[in-house]
Amino acid sequence: MKDNITPKELMLKKIRQALLEKRDNPHPNLEDTALYVSNTEDLAVLFAEQLTAVSGNFIFCENDLEFIDSLLQLAEMYKWKKIYCWEPPLQNVLNHFEFPFYTNDQHFELADVGITLCENLIARNGSVLVSNYHEGGRRLSIYPHHHVVVAKLSQVVLDIKDGLAAVQNKYGTDIPSMISLITGPSRTADIEKTLVLGAHGPKELFVFLIDD
Repeated sequence: MKDNITPKELMLKKIRQALLEKRDNPHPNLEDTALYVSNTEDLAVLFAEQLTAVSGNFIFCENDLEFIDSLLQLAEMYKWKKIYCWEPPLQNVLNHFEFPFYTNDQHFELADVGITLCENLIARNGSVLVSNYHEGGRRLSIYPHHHVVVAKLSQVVLDIKDGLAAVQNKYGTDIPSMISLITGPSRTADIEKTLVLGAHGPKELFVFLIDD
């Protein structure tokens, strides 16, 4: 009389037998195989293309004056009133050109835009690598309807691994407790598979890349 073997037991038996059989690795040196085609494009150009493809906005500026001029145009276009910036290096630039902004979280629930720095820009997928070690913390890049990121040309790297390596080199063993990627404005397609921007965060993402 045959034993009554459940499907689960049969599956586990096959797994045990497979583990006991020694076979050559069908994919040797797989970890050395490139995941992407080699990139020959300028990293800043690649980032701009990929950011635009995920509905982000890219603005290149040669200096701080161009940055302020472009920022003023956006403020007028979107009628920004409550502009928040908690990053001291950015505050110095804004103060130098007498650009108005909030340095604290007063009336933060009414925030129109948050201006932050970032760790790196990932060219391969148009993402912004951020951490909680910047003064913007966890809130300033998430809560306002618009998010403005300011980065230097030297912060553009090719892949996520390059960005993470830069974070490790910068902070050593004191790694930030929050490291995140921002890829375009917030989006969801949970409701009837219809894409909605700004569902769980900013509706618009602007990345200013300033030549250094």
